[in-house]
Amino acid sequence: MGMESFSTAEALFFQGHEEALPLYGAVRALVREVCPRVRIEGKRTQISFFARYMFAAVSFAPVGRAMDRPNPFLTLTLCLPARLESPRVAAAVEAYPGRWTTHILLGRPQDADGELKGWLESAAAFAGRRRGA
Repeated sequence: MGMESFSTAEALFFQGHEEALPLYGAVRALVREVCPRVRIEGKRTQISFFARYMFAAVSFAPVGRAMDRPNPFLTLTLCLPARLESPRVAAAVEAYPGRWTTHILLGRPQDADGELKGWLESAAAFAGRRRGA
């Protein structure tokens, strides 16, 4: 996926981190499969994906142990209704009762697989039914 298909905000987010663009391209394609009408918002510290509310974001947040982080890496953060039990989860915290912030480190475009798609579907569905967010 070339830079020309990204918004200006998305392209700016990756300045200095161009090696992570293939990771983002794979995640972004998966997000669009899960939520074709997704709203993508690029900021300085993260790119957020919205259904009704934000359900996922990518960043360079250094979660987990430095020695365990791939190079390049991208951190995918999901908002989920329950703790996700998987060795792929680098960190998870229950930000509010019944709302888990889950961080997954991605190191290869192939990490945007069927399992990740299922988690994105859960996060998008959860964001679509959340109240009081």
